[in-house]
Amino acid sequence: IVAAGKAYQDLSQALRAMGVGDDQLGNLGLRVLKVGMVWPLDDEVIRDFAQGLDTILVVEEKRPLLEDQIKSILYAEANAPEVIGKFFQGQTYAFSEADQAFPNSGEIDPAMIVQVLSKTALRVDPNCGVSQPNFPDKPAQASPAPVRAPSFCAGCPHGRSTQVIEGSRALAGIGCHGMAMMLDPTKTNTISHMGGEGAMWLGQQPFTDEQHVFANMGDGTFYHSGFMAIRAAVAADVPITYKLLVNGFVSMTGGQPIEGELSIDQIVSELAAEGVKKISLVSDEPEQYADASFPAAVSIHPRTELEAVQKDLREHAGVSVLIYQQPCATERRRLRKRGKWDDPDRRVFIHPTVCEGCGDCGVVSNCMAIEPLETEFGRKRQINQSSCNKDFSCLEGFCPSLVTVHGATLKQRDQGHGLPDLPEIPQPTLPQVDGSYAVLVAGIGGTGVVTIGQTLAVAAHADGLFSSNLDVTGLAQKYGAVHSHVKVAADAKALNSTRISSGEADTLIGADVIVSAGDDVLATLVPGKSVGVVSTHMTPTAEFSRNPDWNIDESLLIQRLDDATEGMLLKIDAIDLSAHVLGDAVYANTLLLGVAWQQGGVPVSREAIYRALELNDVKVELNKYAFELGRYVAAYPDRQSELLDTVDESDPQDEQTVDQLIERRAAFLTDYQDAALAQRFTATIDKVRSAEQSIGGEALTRASIAAYFKVLAHKDE
Repeated sequence: IVAAGKAYQDLSQALRAMGVGDDQLGNLGLRVLKVGMVWPLDDEVIRDFAQGLDTILVVEEKRPLLEDQIKSILYAEANAPEVIGKFFQGQTYAFSEADQAFPNSGEIDPAMIVQVLSKTALRVDPNCGVSQPNFPDKPAQASPAPVRAPSFCAGCPHGRSTQVIEGSRALAGIGCHGMAMMLDPTKTNTISHMGGEGAMWLGQQPFTDEQHVFANMGDGTFYHSGFMAIRAAVAADVPITYKLLVNGFVSMTGGQPIEGELSIDQIVSELAAEGVKKISLVSDEPEQYADASFPAAVSIHPRTELEAVQKDLREHAGVSVLIYQQPCATERRRLRKRGKWDDPDRRVFIHPTVCEGCGDCGVVSNCMAIEPLETEFGRKRQINQSSCNKDFSCLEGFCPSLVTVHGATLKQRDQGHGLPDLPEIPQPTLPQVDGSYAVLVAGIGGTGVVTIGQTLAVAAHADGLFSSNLDVTGLAQKYGAVHSHVKVAADAKALNSTRISSGEADTLIGADVIVSAGDDVLATLVPGKSVGVVSTHMTPTAEFSRNPDWNIDESLLIQRLDDATEGMLLKIDAIDLSAHVLGDAVYANTLLLGVAWQQGGVPVSREAIYRALELNDVKVELNKYAFELGRYVAAYPDRQSELLDTVDESDPQDEQTVDQLIERRAAFLTDYQDAALAQRFTATIDKVRSAEQSIGGEALTRASIAAYFKVLAHKDE
């Protein structure tokens, strides 16, 4: 077997899973070559390695770099072994799925290696005693799990700047704003490499009736090589508007500052020097440019005029540039927490009684901090104050239900003061680390999933153990699926592949029910072995900002998880519990860590976890309390309700009788205005009800109750 780098780690994990240690390789007729430099391969090393072998299996991802070199070196050699890599029958374009070994695309993992290695062994010797394992690639459920796709952060400037006016389309570019393709591929499409933004339009434009396109480009890309794409467009003299999105950071890869100096003055000067004749600067704070000495070709606008500015630039015959300047929301939030950025002394709330649930606030702002609020009177909207970045775009929607509060702060638990006392909690039996112990943390980007993985790694170090961490974030700075793969071992040699493979997870810490019930996570769980906890709070996906009727059946997701763990899963609304008891939902993941530890699913000591929280040095006492709160909930799951406020426990609308619906709404209208309005409501509903009773049923009556109540109450607002 030949492998290099990450593939060699996966191979070591696969052999360990098959019960093969390093000292057993020779006895089993196996020889392993770990390649240090993948190209060019040393001919003599390969020839020496191949002596006496029947088969060489090449384990590598993507294209067959090692495989092709090995075949070339051994070509025409006497008694050369068969080389298996991408295919079992030799590379061919006419192959069945059974002929494929390792795919040319995607990632390989230990489970895939076990399957290919077992099949190879059976080909070499059908009587070798190795059985072909059967790892299910996906859970057995017929219905696919919903996907939490990455989206813009709450208050992200790209949520506004990438919106395309009716009748136009935009070409995508490299950066966070590339996610605009996921939101609406009919409006934004055709991604390019860095520095090639809009280049495809140079070739398309002479052969299409389309008069104009927009092209997105980030400020980091512009400084790196994007200016060359604009230069090419000017040289070609095509009608295109570059949306230059200036947020001040390289946000997609972690919020690094842009290399070199890059001020608005410099950008404008360079664009003018390149020959751009029309430039519009749009900003959330246009007043800061009131005294700027820009060329006459530059106009300055508030962001509320973005649509009008785009329509104007669309009519320009040549190359134009729209500079959209607004700081990155996530970086601005981080700087505010450190006291390095002005924090507006106001917050926005949605009055649920006035709100009609139309979703216009989400459409205009494209903000993920706007979430559904299920009430007796239907679905409304609420603003998640824990994730709100104070962009205030939602205020630009056509809606009277948004309320701005000045000079007030959210209730906070200051370093543990005022928190309810927790009783003595029994100590759990911690798991024994045999080989390596795998903990998978699954949640939403930007909510602290990676922080929990780091906490476990530091705690393992504090206990004298070894650990490996793999954070799978994809495009998700915020709101996409994020996984933290943590392995703990008493011996560093037991840590091979960093990714938790199929059937390998000992513990699941599910910070989000949608991500936790996804196919990738469920494939790692083993019924009867894996334990875990999942937060049942239903955080909406990016689809909610476009579809006001977005809905997911939470019970099906929970059932998928219960099936994968044989019920060894604790369900807790960690978001609500954290927000109510600790004053902020940000502690939810630490709470879940406490639950998993109390379940006996985390192989590090309590003292080590405390030490890791102290070294992190962020709200230490509150995080310690959140950990203990999780332990308490795990030890006494029936006491969760005691920690929450008593809320209106009236039955949901679909569980109430028609008489109950009429009675409650009549009482509401009386309090809202007077008895006459309530009488007007009941009289009209009685007519509908009487007419419907003559033919049977009550669906029309229920619909009329909801609609007419809306007209008389919050429609009136």
